[in-house]
Amino acid sequence: MRDRSEILAKFEKSPLITCDTTLRDGEQAAGIVFANLEKLRIAKLLDELGVQQIEAGIPAMGGDEKMAVKKIASLGLDASILGWNRATKEDVAHSLDCDVDSVAISMSSSDIHIKNKLMKTREWVLEKVVESVEYAKDHGLYISCNAEDASRADPAFLIEFGKAAKDAGANRLRYCDTIGLLEPRRAYDEIKALREAVGIDIEMHTHNDFGMATANAVAGVQAGAKFVSTTVMGIGERTGNTPLEEIVMAAKHLLHMDVNFRTERFREVAEYVAKSSAREIPGWKPIIGTNCFAHEAGIHTDGVIKYLSNYEPYTPEEVGLTRKIVIGKHSGRHTVKQILASKGIEVDDELAQKILDQVRANSIALKRSLSENELIYIYQDFQVGDNQVMRSG
Repeated sequence: MRDRSEILAKFEKSPLITCDTTLRDGEQAAGIVFANLEKLRIAKLLDELGVQQIEAGIPAMGGDEKMAVKKIASLGLDASILGWNRATKEDVAHSLDCDVDSVAISMSSSDIHIKNKLMKTREWVLEKVVESVEYAKDHGLYISCNAEDASRADPAFLIEFGKAAKDAGANRLRYCDTIGLLEPRRAYDEIKALREAVGIDIEMHTHNDFGMATANAVAGVQAGAKFVSTTVMGIGERTGNTPLEEIVMAAKHLLHMDVNFRTERFREVAEYVAKSSAREIPGWKPIIGTNCFAHEAGIHTDGVIKYLSNYEPYTPEEVGLTRKIVIGKHSGRHTVKQILASKGIEVDDELAQKILDQVRANSIALKRSLSENELIYIYQDFQVGDNQVMRSG
């Protein structure tokens, strides 16, 4: 098992650390259950992608869950392996049994949770945090202390919570937007203030209830958070979490961070996780959806044909996809000519327009786009029609 100093040295090398929780929060989505074989494969794939820390599961659940976490920890992956725990010595002991090198110790931080879920006091919360963090530190573990429901916590108490965790030995504070109530401006302000007041590394753990998980995570990073909690495709409880592929590409292209990820394998890994979780990858899904590089509108296809960056923010090869020029209602004459030319068929503008008119009519009648073969058939129909006119003449 790696000690804290090794993990800290590893994390120092990157401007942004992803702690992927596909195997924990991702599996907590209603209806998702990963087989242990799938968990091992997903852990290996995440490691190959470049994920720096993998939240492998909840050891205190025992049984197959504990067995899977222990097996993942024994794989010798480059990524740090983290077990999730409630703020109790007993939970941390289960993680120690699994030989993980890191733990997440989670405790409610909002009065809503403290009063209505735990039915305890703020003082009790801080006592349990200090007790469990000190226990984990005494056993040489790297520690993330999770402030559950932080986005609804009293800011002053959240600072007290963070300082107690830091003084007890926590390496970072996970700011959990548990029910997705943040918006980017507030996320930036709160993380900046928390960082300045506590002086501890911050991890963004954002949920997508209002469709802002990635935006809030990015805002947190801009405010100084170095860690982001992610899942592949954003799977997770209710509406899900920050998608791994989105935060990595946003960091690379929007924040201009030097992230060392094999992004060309994003689609491959997403396909495996989708199959394992019985989920579909929507065509419109950012980064990994098949429509990311599908162009139909005439003005767009013409622009892409002339210069790819006209309508593409990065190349399809960068994320394991391919470009598609779609033929349909919104296609233009240049698209028709280009696709036919790629098949060795040259047509003039007049014939291309006739073919396009038929393409649009067929697309509307069928309520879908057409395949390249269907475009060829339309071209052939015009050729047959012209020949019949010539013979009758």
